[in-house]
Amino acid sequence: MSSLHDVALIRLLGGIVGLLVVASIVGGLMRWQIRGGPNREMVDNINARIRAWWIMALVFATSVAIGAVGSIVLFTIISFLALREFVTIAPTRPADHRALFWCFFIVTPLEYLLIWFGWYGLFAIFIPVYVSMLVAIRTAVAGDTEQFLQRTATTQWGLLICVYFVSYAPALQMLRIPGYEQQNAKLMVFLVVVVQLSDVLQYIWGKSVGKRRIAPSLSPNKTWAGCIGGTLSATAIGAAIWWATPFGPVAAGLMAFVVTVMGFVGGLIMSAIKRDRGVKDYGSLIEGHGGILDRIDSLCFAAPVFFHLTRFFFVP
Repeated sequence: MSSLHDVALIRLLGGIVGLLVVASIVGGLMRWQIRGGPNREMVDNINARIRAWWIMALVFATSVAIGAVGSIVLFTIISFLALREFVTIAPTRPADHRALFWCFFIVTPLEYLLIWFGWYGLFAIFIPVYVSMLVAIRTAVAGDTEQFLQRTATTQWGLLICVYFVSYAPALQMLRIPGYEQQNAKLMVFLVVVVQLSDVLQYIWGKSVGKRRIAPSLSPNKTWAGCIGGTLSATAIGAAIWWATPFGPVAAGLMAFVVTVMGFVGGLIMSAIKRDRGVKDYGSLIEGHGGILDRIDSLCFAAPVFFHLTRFFFVP
């Protein structure tokens, strides 16, 4: 089924546009009402985030409309940029440059080519097994042993997060689910929508009623009220759009709950890395959001879990 003729997919994408229209109207009203004072900076930040969301949504929707190749190309670029941000703050040395060259220009495209070929067996072990060994070997051959363990582990961890984990989002198109043939793009949209809405809703709940912080030293903006309210709200939305998935309403809600929880802990992990390296954001590419990794930190940890749950329970 062509993406352009998939009514459910069009409804999903139309819903995203509708949410952005509402957000733009609310942001405009807030900007008109609050012309100065201490809240002006917050309003400007909100409107900057909304503008960035429009661009991100347009790019994502275009890649989905193109088909599998569009999604694979988009996430290849995302992984490349995310890995670049990760390496920028990593404790690397000149002896690591050859290994990093392989990671960027050989490993990353090969991982996504395996998705295109539908070679799940190699895709699942390529980076965590063979590339992990290759990185260690290439770094050792360079002969620089200073902080060898830290440097090698950092490169391996960066590949896992920025390439391997992220690649599970477009890899959803490899799954062969009975009665859901050629509709897997909706699974990817379901995952991205639930995870990203969870982030937004946690922010709104936290700003509205949140007081008690979960981990102040990691992420001072994450509160228990924001976590619980955002998770439950995103779970309800996931259950409500079950019609776009091969799941029933209850299963869709459970899937949404799992990915929002994984997205939340993923955000904490990525915040811990930033605090360890002494930076506020991974980059400044996306207005109001920071870098690519700041925007996809939740997706990195939600995507592989969502993929394997779907594969285990819904693929014969």
